[in-house]
Amino acid sequence: MFITGLGTAVPSRRSTQKECWEALQGWEHFPRMAPRSRALLRKVLLGNNGIVSRHFAMDSLDEAFDLTPDATHARFARHAPALAAQAAERALRQAGREAREIDAVIISTCTGYLCPGLSSYVGERLSLRPDVLALDLVGQGCGAALPNLRTAEALVASGRSAHVLAICVEICSAAMYLDDDPGVLISACLFGDGAGAAVLSAQPAAGSRRLEWKDAGSVLDPAARDLLRFEQKNGLLRNILTPQVPALAARHAEEVFRTVASRAGVKRKEIASWVFHAGGRDVLQALRRQFDLAEADLGWSAEVLRDLGNVSSPFVFHVLERALQNQARGGWWWLASFGAGFSSHGALLEVEEARS
Repeated sequence: MFITGLGTAVPSRRSTQKECWEALQGWEHFPRMAPRSRALLRKVLLGNNGIVSRHFAMDSLDEAFDLTPDATHARFARHAPALAAQAAERALRQAGREAREIDAVIISTCTGYLCPGLSSYVGERLSLRPDVLALDLVGQGCGAALPNLRTAEALVASGRSAHVLAICVEICSAAMYLDDDPGVLISACLFGDGAGAAVLSAQPAAGSRRLEWKDAGSVLDPAARDLLRFEQKNGLLRNILTPQVPALAARHAEEVFRTVASRAGVKRKEIASWVFHAGGRDVLQALRRQFDLAEADLGWSAEVLRDLGNVSSPFVFHVLERALQNQARGGWWWLASFGAGFSSHGALLEVEEARS
């Protein structure tokens, strides 16, 4: 399988962390929060947490404080299909493919629910064929991109799909929750909205840089499920985020890498580019220690985190796009995501040298 097209999208509204702090201070319930909670929000939003700005699917930051089930669902229903379609159109354009050539579309999300699923709305917007195989994958959290791509791999390998459109979209602002729990507060300071898409094909695209998907693996650790997940509370999604997550993410990420790299006969020093999901600054630091990497090795992940915050499942699409835009040297690339479950996923790519 080959990645023949890649596209990303974020809402047009960009807010700095400082602007988020200023908006929070104007929220009517802010003075009633515990002093410790207000101090934590100030520390994370105004301190050096690796994030400068985030993009939100709303006209004003004041909308973020309409924390009712109807308002958050309406935000997801309005913006998720549009953002997903925008990323998909860009991926199709890069692949040089028309929508009618797509045999299957797979869409992952965890920040909202529609029935029929997003594939119905996105398929309509893109004018996909009526007989397209449409799959909606939900509940996989930040790690969803890799299971999505592995599903595409299976469809391509079966010979039933020559071209598969894989999409991840998260309207994290539709899963906003605020109370005095530290994990909930930190989550509110980290996540942003975004989408990513890829066209996966049985054959490489003519005239473009060759990205071949070689092998992949996953680790699921249900015993750690309660350390990172969503729960339903008062009709809203509420994120459970615990201090153990960075070390857990790094440990499982290395386990997946060792398994896949050993199977492929690839040594760690042979990896030319690292395309990691970044849950936050602490996760990136844990990954650097676990893999014994230099700061530059995670540079593109850090850039995406800085500019967009944690956009959840689309994150690795954004990192992969930056690596390609920056003409990263060819060879073996490692693509990795992790999240709720606790789950960790990775894939080995063989990438052609950049063309001059």
